[in-house]
Formats: sequence, structure tokens, C-alpha cells
Amino acid sequence: MLSPSDGKEISRIARGTAEDVDNAVRAARRAFEGAWGQTPAMERGRLLTRLGQRILENAEELAQIEASDTGKPLKQARADIVNAARYFEFYGGAADKIHGDTIPFLDGYTVMILREPRGVTGHIIPWNYPAQMFGRTLGPSLAAGNAAVLKPAEEACLSCIRLAEIAMEIGFPPGTINVVTGYGEEAGAALAAHPGIDFLSFTGSPEVGTLVQKAAAEHHVPCVLELGGKSPQIVFEDADQRLAIESIVNAIVQNAGQTCSAGSRVLVQRSIFDSFIADLARRVAAVRVGPHGDDLDCGPVISANQFDRVQGFLAQAKSDGVPVLAEGVIVEGAPQGGYYVKPTLFGPVPLKHSLACEEVFGPVLSAIPFDDEADAIRIANGTDFGLVAGIWTKDGARQLRLARAVRAGQVFVNAYGAGGGIELPFGGVKKSGHGREKGFEALREFTVAKTVVLKHG
Repeated sequence: MLSPSDGKEISRIARGTAEDVDNAVRAARRAFEGAWGQTPAMERGRLLTRLGQRILENAEELAQIEASDTGKPLKQARADIVNAARYFEFYGGAADKIHGDTIPFLDGYTVMILREPRGVTGHIIPWNYPAQMFGRTLGPSLAAGNAAVLKPAEEACLSCIRLAEIAMEIGFPPGTINVVTGYGEEAGAALAAHPGIDFLSFTGSPEVGTLVQKAAAEHHVPCVLELGGKSPQIVFEDADQRLAIESIVNAIVQNAGQTCSAGSRVLVQRSIFDSFIADLARRVAAVRVGPHGDDLDCGPVISANQFDRVQGFLAQAKSDGVPVLAEGVIVEGAPQGGYYVKPTLFGPVPLKHSLACEEVFGPVLSAIPFDDEADAIRIANGTDFGLVAGIWTKDGARQLRLARAVRAGQVFVNAYGAGGGIELPFGGVKKSGHGREKGFEALREFTVAKTVVLKHG
């Protein structure tokens, strides 16, 4: 494994095989049918809460691991660890509150709907937020009573390994949490296709998501897919422009733009386009990029492959004549071997251009003008994605109209991202995937409804 900040080796990990995945699935099945499956919901909740507390006790160690592994600035890594802990606190409190229902039926009958765990759940997570994803995907699954097998991305998995060790240290029964490292096309593919999995959660690209869903379908395994986005930030002429600019910049440079919900398109009403974009450009030009230990605004992208991908988008846009409005600064002394990309603002970007349609997954922001509400909605909905959207306006009626009209799983009004949003259901439409993570919606995904019809007498 190489550090994104300087390209040097920081660790070596096991190259998991299909046999390793099979062993992990079998261990999870034993835990589900044994000690973990027999653990009362209240005790499951206590263990999850204890894990959250232990994560906070080890927060600096975990943040240092996360920062060196992903290249993100330390302040972002520290926030990620706090959020990872919060997932386990949230779902620890929810474990004994997964309630069923009763349904009125015929005279002489009682009908109950029970919410039961699915069994063994598989989790394939990306490299951009490994610690957060560990909590986000395992928290609701474990709270519901499932046992789990997690396959982290090969580019960044050190925090997941350490978090699993901490879970063992505090008393989770053996086999409850299993981590298999390795390549996606090997260990990840084996997990997606394993007949012993009862439910699958995947976060990654639409292309790989298609492969994962096809593999799961061979065994009729349901899944939640979160597959990325091309999220718009829609700025009307009555918006609080200072607040909007700060949020818009943060939403594209956070984690070097390698965020599925990154606000990668800024749609600005034509009447204020020139003035707003001029202010936005000044803010982008002030962004500093450097190694994770310098704790700047933006770190490197994750790998040489990702660097080449983002640079390809930048080169193509410049070759096509799309205007560059601003670029951030890579600080002096940044290691030559690091994967540093200058945050770049382009605009106006043609609606059919790749910068306006495709997910770059880097610190690249596309500015696009619009005329009125109808035009804004048309442009916002004009991609294959539908994950998150931001709406900036003081008009209350317009806020609700746009929130309903924009096709996205989450819509923020005069804000964006809301501090991690552990409680907020998260997921998309169209190529952004299906199903929901976070909040109580995730508990519904990781459980199955069982109808019990009881005849009296």
C-alpha cells in the first residue's frame, strides 16, 4: 500500500482469495446461528455503543492511520473518526427499538409483522471514507442482529482492520465481524457471488455496481447500491451568496473531490452569474493543496490511477476550449511522488460536455448558468445520476417547489452535507443506485418482514 501524499509504501496487506471469503462467510454463519444470534438486542446495543466509545478513545491513532492511508488532511480524518464512532452510538441506541406491527384482520385472528435479521450480510466499501463506511454499513447490520463480512477497497483499508481489532478487543463474539482484504476482482467478486450471503451492500462505481448486482441476482440476494453522483448546487439571485460560496467550495475540495455526494456542478441564475462566479473563482484560487500532515484545505487523490483519471478530464476540457476560471495552489515542498491535483473551476460548461455529465471524482467544479426555475430543474435533472442536490434561495415557496422537483435522494436547502448526517437516510435514484443507508431506513434494509397469522382458540 502506498501513501497518496508521497507515493511511498506504508504497509502490506493480505491478498484475500475466494477461499478466504468462504471461510469468512462460514465464520459469520456460525456467529449468526450461535453466540451473536443469541445475544439479546439490548446487549447488542451495549456492544455497539461500547465500540463507539472505544473508537473515540483511540481517535487520534485512527485519524493518523486514516490520513496516511487516504491522503486526506488530518482535520478531515479526525472528523471521519468521530463520525465512525457516531454510527455505532446511533445504532447502539437503536438495536432494541426495531419494532414490528400488528394488522387488523378477521375476527378470531391476530396478525403480527416481525422484523428479523437477514442473516449474513456482505459489505463491499470504497476507498474514499473507509473508517466512516465501516460504521455506516456495519452499524445497522449488527444492530439488526446480522453477522457481517466486509471487503474494504485495496487502496485504503488500514483503518477498517484496526477497527475490527478494536471490536474483537471489546467482546464481539468471534465471527460477528469479518474483514477480508484483497482486490475487488478477486475477493470482492467472490463475496458478491457467494451463495452463503443473505444481503449485500455495495458502494462504488455504477459499472462495478452492475457487476455486483448481477452476481447477487444469481442467488436471489437483495442488495443496496450507492453508486455515485453528479450533484448540482442551484444558486438563485436571492441566495445568501457568501454562505453559498463557502459551502460550494468545501463540497468540492473535501477529500479532494473524491466524495459520491460532492457538489460537482454549480448552477447559477444568469442574472448573477458573472458576479457570483467571480467571487467563487477567488475562493477556489485560495485553496491550498498539500500532504495530509500539513492539514491544509485539500490533500492528494488516492492513487496514480485516480490521478491519471482526473488529469484526463482536465486535459480533455482544456483541449475542448472550456474556460478555466480558477485553479487552487499546490504548496511548495509537496512531495514529488504525491498525487496532487489543483482544484479547478470551469465555466460556463456546455451541458453535453463530460464535465457536466460524468462523475470526475476529483476537485473539479463545473459552473453552468440557468434562466429560471424550469431551466434550473431541467439542467439539474439532466444527468444519469440523482444522489444529492443543494438549493440556495430565501424564497420559501421556491425551496419546496425545487426540493420536490429535483430528482435526488437528498436535497439540502441553504446548506449542504449537514455534518455527516448519520441520522439522515442516504441513497439515490437513477445511476446513483437504490436502497437507503443511514438513519432508521438502513435498519429496514438489513431486516426482513415476517408475517405471523395467529388463529385464536
